[in-house]
Amino acid sequence: MYENNYHHQDLSQLSFLITGGGGFIGSNLVEYLLKYKAKKVRVLDDFSNGHRYNLTEFHANPAFELMEGDIRDLETCKDAMNGMDYVSHQAALGSVPRSINDPALTNAVNISGFLNMMVALKDSTTVKRMIYAASSSTYGDSPTLPKVEDTIGNPLSPYAVTKLVNELYANVFGITYDTDVIGLRYFNVFGPKQSPDGAYAAVIPLFMQSLKDEASPKINGDGEQTRDFTYIDNVVQANVKGFFASKEAKNQVFNVACGERITINYLWESLKAAANSKVDPIYGPNRQGDVRDSLANIDKAKSLLGYEPQFTVREGLKITWGSFSS
Repeated sequence: MYENNYHHQDLSQLSFLITGGGGFIGSNLVEYLLKYKAKKVRVLDDFSNGHRYNLTEFHANPAFELMEGDIRDLETCKDAMNGMDYVSHQAALGSVPRSINDPALTNAVNISGFLNMMVALKDSTTVKRMIYAASSSTYGDSPTLPKVEDTIGNPLSPYAVTKLVNELYANVFGITYDTDVIGLRYFNVFGPKQSPDGAYAAVIPLFMQSLKDEASPKINGDGEQTRDFTYIDNVVQANVKGFFASKEAKNQVFNVACGERITINYLWESLKAAANSKVDPIYGPNRQGDVRDSLANIDKAKSLLGYEPQFTVREGLKITWGSFSS
């Protein structure tokens, strides 16, 4: 992983905090930063959502530090930022269905926790910039395709509300306190270290687990809904380039995607072919809070971050299946 180098700076002089570093995206960021000899990579995670096994390989690295704690505690956020140069805030409770089932918990983690991170950033004397995980769910019921950053609709779930509020807080803090923050609106990220376990697992690891078990997966609706699936390496690239992007990128939000869309049915058939399987899916009702179609315009990220996806969906699926099935 991460043969491509997405930075030109000497990371050995820089320290990074990754919140939610035990999670799928966070642990991949940790892997990249340690591979390229960052001075320190500190992870803040309470493991309510992430997994300790995602970090096992890093414990022997003297540049790695694990801080167990909850972003809902302000002092924990301040302690975690102490002495850091850059922050990637990935800690959150994802999943539209989970937010519908427990909106209060999603709000507490995603909004109160995010506000704590913003306050800690405002008070920090060392952090130069914070990147945070925004979401394509912010586009809500906007029918416009492709999705352009300045045109959003009404949120369709409590989760989408929390991600929109994060953007509003980031903007207000930038105006009021001159904080330097960049939001990355992720579009359906997938790749190695993404877990198929739990009630709220994402569709690609669920499909892969079904293929491994030779069991029929459930597809919500008719399967013709479309998504802009994004391989994890592209997301790591956006975070790394975001750390060092010019001041023009300060306090902006960016789509992070491939700029191509496929149906869920096509996704299943592609994975089924890769696995040489004959299993057919089971179709169920549409899932509450889901958007029908999603496709990103990534011109802004290309222009201001220098973002250039290196992996297509098909390439990413091949790598991910190889990792998952081995």
